[in-house]
Amino acid sequence: MNNMITAESKVDEMVENYPGTVRFLMMRNLPCVVCGEPFWGTIGELCRQKKWSEEQIEKLVREFNEQTG
Repeated sequence: MNNMITAESKVDEMVENYPGTVRFLMMRNLPCVVCGEPFWGTIGELCRQKKWSEEQIEKLVREFNEQTG
């Protein structure tokens, strides 16, 4: 997959399209799967629920794109 994710990318689509998404997010204390179902929101919404700043969200998106690019 060559599409870059953004803070507005849906977590469930990331989990479906990018192997390793769950592990990547869990390693950053962002659990995105509960009872086998992915979080039904954007990566930005998931981060904001954990009180992440916009800079932290941008860094996470950048790191994810670098690893999946």
